[in-house]
Amino acid sequence: MRFIAFDLETTGTVPGVDAIVEIGAVRFVNGQIDAIYSTLVNPLKPIPPGASKVNGIFDEMVKDKPKIEDLLPSFTEFCQDDILVAHNAVFDGQFLTADFKKLEIPTPRGVILDTLPIARKIFPGLPNYKLGTLVQHLKIPNSEFHRAEADATYCGRLFIELYQRVSVGGQQPKVENLVALTGKPEYKFPEIIRQPKQLDLLSLL
Repeated sequence: MRFIAFDLETTGTVPGVDAIVEIGAVRFVNGQIDAIYSTLVNPLKPIPPGASKVNGIFDEMVKDKPKIEDLLPSFTEFCQDDILVAHNAVFDGQFLTADFKKLEIPTPRGVILDTLPIARKIFPGLPNYKLGTLVQHLKIPNSEFHRAEADATYCGRLFIELYQRVSVGGQQPKVENLVALTGKPEYKFPEIIRQPKQLDLLSLL
């Protein structure tokens, strides 16, 4: 089993308006961490105090970090066509998609699976289905939350727990069966096609 769990920290909750300040992605192969992509991102705007209170990321930490347009190509290269996993995947997916579209950068090609609705089906009756609640319920070793690499790692370990519980008789579930467990259609990043730029007529004069 090979997949990449990913997570973002942002300046707020509105994709295309608020900005990404941290990306964490962790590749798992046969249940073990194989590679990590982790970076702070310069959002080119002040980080609101409310966001910093949640994620512990402050302006001085990101002022000299790469901009999102300099990072997305390497993120896509890291992910390629691996299965992608996130908790509340639409949130993170919409933030990344907004930047991929705006910057016309090719996207990862793998299916995105959401651990949130899968966990709701497999573990009914929990008080809530926040990542921290599920991690503690399953006694997954943990320390800090709301940092991208750490949360991506927790999400990956959560997915392994979920995956094991839907494996029957040693038979690994197919991707389409995992998608069906989310109760939603298959979810992927859109294919981005770079649009040809209009000729600058003034440059021809």
